[in-house]
Amino acid sequence: MRNTLRLGLIVWVLMRHGMDQLVLRSLPHAGLRLLARVLAIGRTHDAPRGERLRLALERLGPIFVKFGQVLSTRRDLIPHDIADELARLQDRVPPFPSEQSRAMVERSLGRPIEAVFRSFEPDPVASASIAQVHFGVLHDGREVAVKVLRPNVLDIIEADLGLLRKAAAWIERLSPDGRRLRPREVVAEFDKYLHDELDLGREAANAAQLRRNMSGLDLLLIPEMIWDLSSAEVLVMERMRGVPISQIDTLRAAGVDIPKLARDGVTIFFTQVFRDGFFHADMHPGNIMVSIAPATFGRYIALDFGIVGTLDSRDKEYLAQNFLAFFRRDYRRVAELHVESGWVPASTRVDELEGAVRAVCEPHFDRPLKDISLGQVLMRLFQTSRRFNVEIQPQLVLLQKTLLNVEGLGRQLDPELDLWQTAKPFLERWMNEQVGWRALLASIKDEAPRYAKLIPELPRLLHDALRRQAHPDPAHDQLLRALLREQRRTNRLLTIGLGATGGFVSGALFAWWLLPGLWHWLHRLH
Repeated sequence: MRNTLRLGLIVWVLMRHGMDQLVLRSLPHAGLRLLARVLAIGRTHDAPRGERLRLALERLGPIFVKFGQVLSTRRDLIPHDIADELARLQDRVPPFPSEQSRAMVERSLGRPIEAVFRSFEPDPVASASIAQVHFGVLHDGREVAVKVLRPNVLDIIEADLGLLRKAAAWIERLSPDGRRLRPREVVAEFDKYLHDELDLGREAANAAQLRRNMSGLDLLLIPEMIWDLSSAEVLVMERMRGVPISQIDTLRAAGVDIPKLARDGVTIFFTQVFRDGFFHADMHPGNIMVSIAPATFGRYIALDFGIVGTLDSRDKEYLAQNFLAFFRRDYRRVAELHVESGWVPASTRVDELEGAVRAVCEPHFDRPLKDISLGQVLMRLFQTSRRFNVEIQPQLVLLQKTLLNVEGLGRQLDPELDLWQTAKPFLERWMNEQVGWRALLASIKDEAPRYAKLIPELPRLLHDALRRQAHPDPAHDQLLRALLREQRRTNRLLTIGLGATGGFVSGALFAWWLLPGLWHWLHRLH
């Protein structure tokens, strides 16, 4: 009954914002298009389709808001006007009662809050669809932030995900465009993101990895995780103080060098991607602050590590070769790489894909570097790839989405930001490490422990091999001779069997050809 009522509410909200018209009119069935015209009687929708979809998702609640946020990253699947509108979704929801939050913290700790915290602020400082955050002070004087999952959030998410899966399957069955947009794949991706965010232990591990990776850069601060007080439902971390990155006037008044801040953001992102292959993939302004404390003045502060992106060595190699080809304007090589990687069908004509890539990239390369948007180039490439059935890799979609965030944030801080020029040293060093002599040295270094173990054993292994040749083992030789005899016997049987089968088939074919004539001849004799 609860699912039925929820489904009824979803249908009502979608119809109220005219989503039924967008869906029904796109379907090939004449009856459904007629139904769309009937349902449109007495209703007018003047707002753009993207805005109406955004308002509908906001009305349906936090899970659908989160789904819209994930959907906005799939610019390879949805039109850009809808993606731009969905990117405006704000994940702001009312907090749940402080008594519930306190009970969850005590259940996670296994003891009263007063036994761990000197003070614990009951009113949350931030509240989102998955969790909310409280400030507190431990008995040893450390200031901490306590992130607490919403009660029963998993049950709520599973119920809405079930409805989304059914809707995705329905859309795929009814609409050719729906099949192209792969709604079930999008819902599955959303499912993965949500369940990753629901495990605060995973978020803590992500934060610890980023903190370790960034420790020597002196550009980014990441809170320390307090492991003995954290669990899958409650995360206790060092409290970070700073100014939100969106408050540019406040930062400027505090003396922060804004153009340098923009360049540092690009440096941080490309370092995480090209050096570490592990990057913070939710870098919107709500998760970024800037420190104005004297000891860490001007450094970025990152928060919320539920979503991170990873790139393996194969991803890095593919990106390295693509960047080399892009910088050389070797669009044929870009097309060949897509075919070689298996991202497009083997039957794809390389010259057609080359022409499509050239049409996307040439207008950007002929403009001044400071006017080039690398994020927009990637977005256009993803859109172009649809006609070639390119299989977009989720990790690269996440990379493109994060790059758009970083680029937009950088240009908001400094409109003259030259993203490519800032990133060029990292790209060149990374490409040398991937495809040049540094890659060979790195490979040798990685294999060195295996070589160190193998080299001392080489004399013994060589001696054993020579001794076996000089003094063959009788038992070993006898076994080999038995195997050879059995192999020859099997070959003879196969030869006889194949010959008999061939003879039988030949005889049958000959009889099939001869019998009608023989029968006719006998009939004439009779």
